Amino acid sequence: MSESIMERMWRTGHISAGNASYVEELYEQYLQDPAEVPEQWRSYFETLPLVEGTNAPDISHSTVKDHFLLLAKNQARVVPVSAASINSEHERKQFAVGELINGYRRQGHLKANLDPLGLEEKLDVPLLTLEHHKLSAADLDTRFQTGNLFFGHSEASLREIVDVLESTYCGSVGVEYMHITDEAEQMWVQQRMESARSELAFGDGVKRRILDRLIAAEGLGKYLGSKYPGTKRFGLEGAESFIPCIAELIHRAGSSGVVETVIGMAHRGRINLLVNLMGKDPADVFDEFEGRYEPGFGSGDVKYHQGFSSNLMTPGGEMHLALGFNPSHLEIAAPVIVGSVRARMDRREDSAGDKVLAINIHGDAAFAGQGVVMETFQASQTRGFYTGGTVHVVINNQIGYTVSDPADSRSTHYCTEVAKMVQAPVLHVNGDDPEAVVFVSQLAMDYRMEIK
Repeated sequence: MSESIMERMWRTGHISAGNASYVEELYEQYLQDPAEVPEQWRSYFETLPLVEGTNAPDISHSTVKDHFLLLAKNQARVVPVSAASINSEHERKQFAVGELINGYRRQGHLKANLDPLGLEEKLDVPLLTLEHHKLSAADLDTRFQTGNLFFGHSEASLREIVDVLESTYCGSVGVEYMHITDEAEQMWVQQRMESARSELAFGDGVKRRILDRLIAAEGLGKYLGSKYPGTKRFGLEGAESFIPCIAELIHRAGSSGVVETVIGMAHRGRINLLVNLMGKDPADVFDEFEGRYEPGFGSGDVKYHQGFSSNLMTPGGEMHLALGFNPSHLEIAAPVIVGSVRARMDRREDSAGDKVLAINIHGDAAFAGQGVVMETFQASQTRGFYTGGTVHVVINNQIGYTVSDPADSRSTHYCTEVAKMVQAPVLHVNGDDPEAVVFVSQLAMDYRMEIK
């Protein structure tokens, strides 16, 4: 019995023009993998006739569209081709290159040169290899689209792309930022890293200032070590680039309009910071070492717990610096510093944190081991405790107080994992590369002032 017109309309009504986009999407899925579509649709698509005069199956429209997008970006290389001659292998490799780029963004820091002592075992990072993405050395001279890689060219050879990624993410700087969910913030870090390739072309004047600070930091440490051997001083040996780091943070903040900076830190490097950045008279430090120091009030405390305040000229004008007092209980001063900054903001009616800045300085073991660090992060984004962001500097001298192997002191690869709870970018830098340290300091301060 022949099918009536009404029955045929009921049976095929779902394939009307109004549902065309839905049906096309299903057909695209069917062409890529028939098992991905419901059985009823799979049976229907299997009954569709082939193109007259050929036994070749249909090809996915997405492949055709991607090909024409590629041609549009490379108009000088446009050559008329038929759909059947599209180089699907090149398209696959183009996709693989995009995955390789994102692999470096996610895990390039694991390959970065961050250990000046060479104590850590180099990790095997498959995501950064050509083989993982089904690419090979034979593809190195093939040109691919660079996508959103901030490279300066829309197309480059695979060799050039890998060189850019290696210098950006696997040099003296390792950066973790792909955990940030805000796309604008993520792209901000990405653009700064990839356009500079983790380094800046510093002029001779800047390099001399960096050298002067390194000499001052090392000179003071060596003098105290030889003059007062055996006396506790918690020196900066091996981490002298900390002084150029903090100096750059302060001067960069001053250039952005900050007029007050409150610093919190434990013992390590405190005396060096007091003398070489905050302007404490070295004679007063020597008196403390020799027992001649007479506190003006109170009971006094050991020299590496002392606070201090001073005014410092920056490119943006005069800045007031305050270094908080610190007890032997590591990290307990961190929330006090943030609270002090919030009070100063309220006094200035500075709700955004444009005028007042908090810098908290940590040791690697204490940053991972003290719960007050997490508590301070947890409160940092609330209305009552918001300060516009704190710059955290972690000095990792690979001693870890009493534990020499980090695997015995924490359960994470880095001591900084806790910072990700507020989606802060984490910048790792090799302390033996002072120019990279200054670059990271600039990046951190610019992020704090622009993103907050």
